[in-house]
Amino acid sequence: MRRWPLGFAIALAVTLQSMQTATAQAWPTQPVTMVVPFAAGGPVDLIGRILAARLGELLGQQVIIENIGGAGGMIGAFRVAKAAPDGYQVVLGTSATHAQNQTLYKNPLYDAATAFAPVALVTDSPRVLITRKDLPATTFAEFAAYAKANQASMHYGSAGVGSGTHVCALLLDRAMGTRITHVPYRGAGPAMQDLISGRLDYVCEQISTAVPQIQAHAVNAIIVLGPERVPLLPGLPTTREAGLADFDCGAWTALAFPKGTPVVIVRRLARAASEALDTPSVRERLAKIGVSVVAPERRSPEYLEKFIVSEIEKWAVPIKASGIRAE
Repeated sequence: MRRWPLGFAIALAVTLQSMQTATAQAWPTQPVTMVVPFAAGGPVDLIGRILAARLGELLGQQVIIENIGGAGGMIGAFRVAKAAPDGYQVVLGTSATHAQNQTLYKNPLYDAATAFAPVALVTDSPRVLITRKDLPATTFAEFAAYAKANQASMHYGSAGVGSGTHVCALLLDRAMGTRITHVPYRGAGPAMQDLISGRLDYVCEQISTAVPQIQAHAVNAIIVLGPERVPLLPGLPTTREAGLADFDCGAWTALAFPKGTPVVIVRRLARAASEALDTPSVRERLAKIGVSVVAPERRSPEYLEKFIVSEIEKWAVPIKASGIRAE
């Protein structure tokens, strides 16, 4: 085997490193794919499309949305985790894909704390309990009583097994002491359509998807599934007001690259994401669907890395206590 002189080998390594750094600094030189791990038309998809449009302007390259649903969002997230770490595939992860599923599934497809290069936490969003229009309940007390009396015949929908809508409904089921039949869908949109048509009894939906249907009187809103009231539905009580003081199943979204993506690319996208979130038109569009932009100090890769670990630990407690499990 031919042996290269030490000096030449060092020079070659430095040259290759310089070339890789230059390539990373030039990023992006082609369109970037943002994988949304849920079906088109759902709340995560809406956030992704609002964010992608502005990111494309800031980066000088189109950011293309690709919807890859399944397994509570894990299929799409796994696709990014296994992608080349070159900065051209990024996932819009959620509290389901990067926290809840780590405990909910017996064999998750990836370790959310180590399989990705965290970029930025971007949004927070509460969930709302909504029912079919003709379900005879207007308060949470009435809803819980009805559910206990009719649980054998009731059905709730979700965006899929392991999705945030599923986990939230499971925790609500446990809090009420009921066992309602779950009907999984390939996204929030189809579940909402069946709720509106009366084929489902209720959904624990993100406010971004729920509000338009509530305002159109296509569904009934019962309660905010968290401790604080929301500006878009100021008259809707919270779980804390209903006596469920520790019940909170809000949702967040965050951007993440595959592990090993160059730091210069990670930081470039983090800066662009923060600038996008500070753009008045983006904030306005997100506010209209009930989504809150996270504070600037929560948008760094370092913050997101620690946040994901803390969220996995946070959700592990109620999920293990409930005994719920997905295969």
